[in-house]
Amino acid sequence: MLGWLRRRLGGPALPDALWQGTLARYPFLAQRSAEERERLRALSARFLADKEFHGAGGLVITDEIALAIAAQAVLPVLHLGLSWYDDFVTVVVHPDEVVARRTHVDDDGVVHDWDEVLAGETMEGGPVMVNWRDVATAGSAAEAGFNVVIHEFVHKIDLRDGAPDGCPPLPSRQARTQWLAVLQAQYERFREQVVIAERFGGEEPWLDSYGAEAIDEFFAVACEGYFVNRERFTQDFPELTALFDGFFLQGA
Repeated sequence: MLGWLRRRLGGPALPDALWQGTLARYPFLAQRSAEERERLRALSARFLADKEFHGAGGLVITDEIALAIAAQAVLPVLHLGLSWYDDFVTVVVHPDEVVARRTHVDDDGVVHDWDEVLAGETMEGGPVMVNWRDVATAGSAAEAGFNVVIHEFVHKIDLRDGAPDGCPPLPSRQARTQWLAVLQAQYERFREQVVIAERFGGEEPWLDSYGAEAIDEFFAVACEGYFVNRERFTQDFPELTALFDGFFLQGA
């Protein structure tokens, strides 16, 4: 794994063939401006130097796998900086979705057990988990606004203040209030669309209906669409495009 990384760190940021292959597989990266692509390349190399990748379920981490994840993970912090990811080191990669056993004790003391299928998972102050199948197909999945890496790493950004509430750390209470007012309104509209589609046969939403689970999940799902298919996302959520631009493009 990452033989080029072990041999440097004074040479090229990334082998050109490896980088160009990544851009070819993920057009939403290649379509960035030349300046952004150069920054993305540099930050991806730093991400790979700072983080540890661990394969699970027999998956062997190759240069291709590690760089694919790094480049997509860096996209949300392209203009914010990698310090937003300094609360963890490990990225765990499964070959496919995983089944996690969940347990919850309700207010009456009744224990509920169930299995949950996970495409990825983020732990506050801990590792990020993604699955390679969804990462590998992220280029074609961008048409539907789906991206598991961006989803999980946006959760990291959301959790920087310790609260999974769909709001990243902002400079003032007023900024936070304004952010949540816009996001909450769009979340409620999206939830209504999902309910109408599921119960009454209405039109399916373009974004993943998983975003209707909670406002923090809506934030992560919305960011998937924003980063990988901005034009289509803006058709449905122009207010969120403006909101996200104000945060993610700081310093651009």
